[in-house]
Amino acid sequence: MTDTNNSSAIPKAIIHVIDPERENTFRALAATSGYLKAQNRFKILLKCSQCETEMEKPRKCSKCRSVLYCSPECQKKNWPTHKRVCNEVEHSSGVLKLVRMFSVNPLLMMYLKVAIVLDCDLLNNPRIGFEVPFVARVDIAFEPSDIFDFVGLYFDDKVVREKLQGMLQVNAMTPWYMGMDGAPPLTPQRLNQWREARAKHNAEGYTKDPVGLLEFSSAGLSKDDRCITYAVSVGCHISPVILEMAMEREPFVRVCPLAGTRFKQPMSAETCLEYINIHIRADTQNQLRLRTEMTEHDREIIRAAGRDGNDEPARVLREKMSREIMYNNIKRQGQGASSPETQRARRRTRPRRSPCPFCGIWGCKGIATPIAQPNIRVCVTLDCEKGV
Repeated sequence: MTDTNNSSAIPKAIIHVIDPERENTFRALAATSGYLKAQNRFKILLKCSQCETEMEKPRKCSKCRSVLYCSPECQKKNWPTHKRVCNEVEHSSGVLKLVRMFSVNPLLMMYLKVAIVLDCDLLNNPRIGFEVPFVARVDIAFEPSDIFDFVGLYFDDKVVREKLQGMLQVNAMTPWYMGMDGAPPLTPQRLNQWREARAKHNAEGYTKDPVGLLEFSSAGLSKDDRCITYAVSVGCHISPVILEMAMEREPFVRVCPLAGTRFKQPMSAETCLEYINIHIRADTQNQLRLRTEMTEHDREIIRAAGRDGNDEPARVLREKMSREIMYNNIKRQGQGASSPETQRARRRTRPRRSPCPFCGIWGCKGIATPIAQPNIRVCVTLDCEKGV
């Protein structure tokens, strides 16, 4: 992938390495489409914005597609309030459906909840989830399922295809819990939502398990180019199995794809999110039902991240790229890409080849992203000034 107009910014070579056992391992771990479809009917019952009745099939505002109602009557009653903030928004197709499919996936939710336990201080404060709430905001976005398309967008390559298949990715998780430094107080509505979730799980026999709120958040773009957030909040029940996993913190086992060397990565909230993203990326047949066509707004977030844009979605994506091994070499080449002088200085000061920090092999410069448990190797990028 090369752009003659911006050859200093785009990598000289991209190598895509896939473990031949990836498909078999993914199928052994992943929930089947039939299971997910059956479970989807019972999860995330949303409430009407007007009367707060729980709905299995909500009606959306036809303009912004972000506010839900149980009937045309409730929509009319709510319009005087809603019209002040209603804007036509470009969202990836079926965001609510994708969030539902994510929420019924046992593997993805297991690691997401472990991340929540680690970040929301549930292991150290026995009051959290019982006497006081916790909230985890999960920022989701969409990236091309093909890493080459992502690289093209990040470096603003004009050769990127017109239609791109996108996949859901977790870009960030923001915790909130009582006693957290700088945490603003919960709104009465949010506090009441947690109390209802706590009472519901108590009635179902989960009195000894912590319960909080989980908010899936996705950024959309209005017609006047304003970034508008679309959010879905649900109760979050933490089972004893999740708490045990968080306490044990069994490290992830990774593999360097070029050398085949194994290394361990400590379990943390960040590495749990990374595992989730890699598992979704490994789903080449859309078995998890988490893929959709990318919108222009989805593309622009990636372009903005590549040019160091200041808007929140671009900033969150850059932070994700700095955490996850897969993006190491991509982000390194993107830093200062807009300045030819900076690029020349970087090439003069850094060695042409350096040892991989995990396997020690010289020339293994761009570390791949193997799936953590079990060992699945997904992708690698290499930067070599004279070719690979």
